[in-house]
Amino acid sequence: MGTQTASSKATAYLDKLVRKVTGDLEGEDLTRVLWLSSTLFFIVGGYWLLRSLKDPIMSVINGVEYIPQAKIASLFVVFGLVIVYNKLLDIYPKHQLFYMMGVSYGILFSLMGLLLMHPTIGLSNVEAHPRRILGWLSYVTIESFGSMVVQCYWALVNSSVNVQFAKKNFGLIVAGAQIGSILGPTVATQADTIGITPLYLLGSAVMFMMVAAMYFYVQRFGIPGDEGKSSAEVAADKAKRDSGKSAEGEGILEGFYLFWEHDYVKGIFAVSSLYMVQVTVIDYMMKVLAKERYALLYPDDPQAAVRAFASFMGYFGQTTNSISFLFSLFGTGMVIKRFGLTTTLIAFPALMLVCTVLVWTMPNIWIVFLVMMVIKGMSYALLNPTKEILYQMTGSNVKFKCKSWIDTFGQRGSKAGGSLITNAFANSMADLVNYGTAVGVVIAVFMIWCSNYMGKQFELLSESGEKVGEPSKILAAQLAAMQSQKEDTSCGFAEEGQSEDDLLVEGGELKDDIESAGIELGSLKN
Repeated sequence: MGTQTASSKATAYLDKLVRKVTGDLEGEDLTRVLWLSSTLFFIVGGYWLLRSLKDPIMSVINGVEYIPQAKIASLFVVFGLVIVYNKLLDIYPKHQLFYMMGVSYGILFSLMGLLLMHPTIGLSNVEAHPRRILGWLSYVTIESFGSMVVQCYWALVNSSVNVQFAKKNFGLIVAGAQIGSILGPTVATQADTIGITPLYLLGSAVMFMMVAAMYFYVQRFGIPGDEGKSSAEVAADKAKRDSGKSAEGEGILEGFYLFWEHDYVKGIFAVSSLYMVQVTVIDYMMKVLAKERYALLYPDDPQAAVRAFASFMGYFGQTTNSISFLFSLFGTGMVIKRFGLTTTLIAFPALMLVCTVLVWTMPNIWIVFLVMMVIKGMSYALLNPTKEILYQMTGSNVKFKCKSWIDTFGQRGSKAGGSLITNAFANSMADLVNYGTAVGVVIAVFMIWCSNYMGKQFELLSESGEKVGEPSKILAAQLAAMQSQKEDTSCGFAEEGQSEDDLLVEGGELKDDIESAGIELGSLKN
């Protein structure tokens, strides 16, 4: 009887725990969350496995002092990739573009993994030199993968779900993916026994698993972005892609134009990118301190030192993503629900401010390790889900084309900015700590202000039903009502070649009517 009672209590407790985590998820929503989590599991898991190896590889082949320059080089590589990506968005369906990227990265990582086994080109040659191309190529490829594929994945997700699903389940999607981000670095900690090259080839194999997971998701739930469209609209989109022609105003720089036009999009950039300046500075501090530590521990065995360095980075990834996994599972959704999106957005830069001050007061390897662990973990568990929710109030072109600029060029630019700081003070750890943390404090304070602004703008857009980057529904309704009284047949929509301002100016009378009614055109255009 006692056993049955204990068993029933345990079952009831587990059921309560599962319900607390998943809420009222069931049926299609539960299946969708599982598929999205599994896809992100492979993306993030493969990235963290390779990420844990890129710095040790770079330090052996080229030298740790060239890591800041490699980050800056990755900025230019990603800039070129974003231009190509935006052009291909007008030619291929977005899910097919994801497949193409995954297969391309899988082939590249496979080739580089084989080259790492070469006796002179690869890791066997421990004479570091900046002209050895393989280290640079490996570094910028891994860096670009972390930007290009991840942003394309989230753009597909945002185009296939609504804001209610996003608020409730993005934390769960990230939590499931964090299992992969824990396993990736965990495997990397075995570099001392397995070897770096076999782990690198394993990372290349994960790329193909990622593509397969997204393929089966599309087969199950349909093409992201087509939900809610009529068959005629879907056919029109396909015809445009087949013809290779973009609508007027579209092109490889459309994402940049959208960014420049809308303050809301600039705010997303600030929230999602600027913190990377300080992360890059603290990350470099940690790697320099770690390399010095293991060089002292293995003064006569550079191979053992680099394997220990790789294991250290693997343990860093383990702890960081364990924190992220637990918080995503139990904390992200609860925090958003209890405190609201605005407070949740503010929480991350406030935490970053505290961590920056802590590094300034105690700049030793274990404090820097702790700070990096907290900042990275919370960026994945707290910042990433909330900044992706901000995209729910944007149009399709912002989700894909503008997001590609923000998540790649924006974050790479912020990393490059941090690398300029580390490069300027690379010869003095004391100066790097003092000046680097001063910059971090300024960025954190600005991000607190910006996060407050973005949270309020999100709520205003949610209430109005407007989406940034799409024609204003309010403006169209007002124009249609006024024009119906003037027997205008355009129904409030601009004809081909007309902007909204041209439509208002036409005849002069309608614009005067709107202004006399107290309607501000600028506010309706977001």
